[in-house]
Amino acid sequence: MILTDIAIRESIENGEIVIEPYRPDCLGTNSYDVHLGKHLATYIDHELDAKKHNQVRHFEIPEEGFLLQPGTLYLGVTEEYTETHNAVPFLEGKSSVGRLGIDIHATAGKGDVGFCNTWTLEISCVQPVRVYAGMPVGQLIYFALEGKVENFYHSKKNPKYNERTIRPVESMMWKNKF
Repeated sequence: MILTDIAIRESIENGEIVIEPYRPDCLGTNSYDVHLGKHLATYIDHELDAKKHNQVRHFEIPEEGFLLQPGTLYLGVTEEYTETHNAVPFLEGKSSVGRLGIDIHATAGKGDVGFCNTWTLEISCVQPVRVYAGMPVGQLIYFALEGKVENFYHSKKNPKYNERTIRPVESMMWKNKF
């Protein structure tokens, strides 16, 4: 079951969902709009290795915007810091962004209950497109839980993406054992 605007607002008021900064005008019928933060990153090496820590180069989006290029994976970040304690958050791209040929996540649209951070975006495009810090880029949709949670993300033994940040975070796949 997807939370409605009223249910999202009630969850924010009682601290079960945290959105900073919270802007009431970003609350839709059953979602909350999030915005592209000012930080982007790209991998330094063209060839990536899932067993190694692949380094990234961070940079800020200038006021005149930044021209994304096809064939490059950009890591972006939401302006909004979020916490979700009573629902499963899903991040989806806004249709207006998709209609520009921009994908904001490759595979990681679902968040975990207890995730407390900004959202790293895996951004790619099909043709050159200029993006701007602060532009609406996605929407958070919240699914109600059935049953109790035993293992919240923020209290797991070794969560890989738990350190609060305003910059996108590169893949931590190398921390897995395989």
